[in-house]
Amino acid sequence: MEQKTKFGRIAELWIADKKQYVKKSTYAAYCLIIQSHLIPELGGVDDVIEELVQDFINRKLDSGLSQKTVRDILVVLKMILHYGAKHGYIESHQMDLVFPTEREKQDVEVLTLANQRQLMTYVKEHFTFQNLGIFICLNAGLRIGEVCALRWNDIDIISGVIHVNKTLQRIYMVDGENRYTELIEDVPKTKNSIREVPMTHDLLALVRPIKKVVRGDFYVLSNAPKPIEPRTYRVYFNKLQQQLGLPRMRFHGLRHSFATRCIESKCDYKTVSVLLGHSNISTTLNLYVHPNLEQKKKCIDTMNKLFK
Repeated sequence: MEQKTKFGRIAELWIADKKQYVKKSTYAAYCLIIQSHLIPELGGVDDVIEELVQDFINRKLDSGLSQKTVRDILVVLKMILHYGAKHGYIESHQMDLVFPTEREKQDVEVLTLANQRQLMTYVKEHFTFQNLGIFICLNAGLRIGEVCALRWNDIDIISGVIHVNKTLQRIYMVDGENRYTELIEDVPKTKNSIREVPMTHDLLALVRPIKKVVRGDFYVLSNAPKPIEPRTYRVYFNKLQQQLGLPRMRFHGLRHSFATRCIESKCDYKTVSVLLGHSNISTTLNLYVHPNLEQKKKCIDTMNKLFK
């Protein structure tokens, strides 16, 4: 093998090749990981071995990054190394990497039933298009990027469903020395996120009269040709929580609250997973299904009846 190529150069070649195959938002995420984490640590290395990567993982975790973030960085690192080995720039190394065995605490923010009723009542009594978006998220479980990208054409009052097929996000672009942000509307990351969500009776009653007087190509949150972007909408939601005296919660807590209410209503887990647009049911189970002792006892008693 000829002289090894520095990791930084391989990363440049890989991202240039990858640009033609992935979505713009994915490309931007890859660039950010490379520039913020991989190049500063490994850019000048010409032999990325297991010990080096394990030390890299440990330092990233010690710096306060979550395991999920570090794993995302590791995925990009492995793709670059595979590309380098495939094209003969570096040798391929088998790696047996270790993460801490203790699971990170899942912090799922959920409105209490009383707080959710308070918020839904307020929205119905103080209608604005931005408040309607909050009502939609509570009743349909949309992500913030999905509700920001929602247009009136996506709401079908005849069949009573919301068609979720786009997402709006501001991405961080890295182009050589130039760094800037860009607002983009794109299809969701996974095919499961493209879905139809039936509307509740309350939601349908709220939007049915409005649909008769709005333009189908206008965005729901702004009722205008231009959308409200996610970071602006987060600020609005935070101010509304403060105004109503609700416990402070991230916007994503509206989606968590929807999922939790579905589980509490005894909806089957697979259906909840499809409604949320999760890529697999295990995501839904890990986030929202936590049987208590009473439920465990009931399960054991039910099983024991089979033998009587």
